Amino acid sequence: MISTQDWADTRRLWDYHQMGHVPQPCSVAIGLGSHDLGVADTAVDLYERGMVPLLVFTGATSPTTRDRMPRGEAVHYRERALERGVPSSAILVEPRARNTGENIRFSRELLEDAGVDVTSVLLISKFHEERRAYATARKLWPEVEIVSASSPMTLNKYVDFIGDARLVIDMLAGALQRLLVYPEQGFMISQQVPSGVIDAYERLCRRGFTSRLLRDVQGHNLDLSQTRG
Repeated sequence: MISTQDWADTRRLWDYHQMGHVPQPCSVAIGLGSHDLGVADTAVDLYERGMVPLLVFTGATSPTTRDRMPRGEAVHYRERALERGVPSSAILVEPRARNTGENIRFSRELLEDAGVDVTSVLLISKFHEERRAYATARKLWPEVEIVSASSPMTLNKYVDFIGDARLVIDMLAGALQRLLVYPEQGFMISQQVPSGVIDAYERLCRRGFTSRLLRDVQGHNLDLSQTRG
C-alpha cells in the first residue's frame, strides 16, 4: 500500500532530481542511453531548435534494455534520430558505456578523437537522472559548461509509462542514495541536499522502498551534515 505520505515524499524526490536548467545553445548534445527513446526524441527536438550542431548518443545494453534495444541503446537512439530526419553527419555513436561515468568519459574521448572543440554540453537524460548526470559530468569533465535537459514529464505520467508505481519510488530513492554516497567515492561532485529531501528519502527507505538501493552501503550510517541544506 502506497500512502499519501509516501506520494508526498516521492514528489519531493522527483522535484529535486530535476535541475531546472533552461536549454541553451551548446557545442554538442549528449544523450545518455536508457530504456527510454524519449531521450533521443528530446535530443532531436533540441537539434531542430538549433541548440546544437551535433548529437552524441552513448550506451551499450543493460538487463533492462537488452530485449527492447538488442543493437545497443546508442544505436537505437541513432536510428530514432535518423527516422526523424537528422542527417547521419550530425550524429556520433558511443556504443560501449554501461554506466553514467562511462557515458561521460567515453563520449569525451569520442569527441576528442573526432576533433570536436567542446566548451559546453547539453546533457540529456531520463527525468529523474538529471541531477546525477550533471554531478557526474561536472566531476569528470569540469572544464566544460554542463546544461541538463530531459523530456517534459510529470510524475504521474512516468508512473503510467513504467506501469509499476512501487518500482518508480524505488528508483527515485536509489537515485537519491547515489547522490549521497557517490561523491565520497569520487564518482561525482557533492551537492547540497535540502533537509526536507533527505527526510523524505529516509521515510521512504523505512517504508521499504529499497529495491534499487546499493546493498553494500544500504546499512551505512551516512554523515549527512555536509549535504543537508
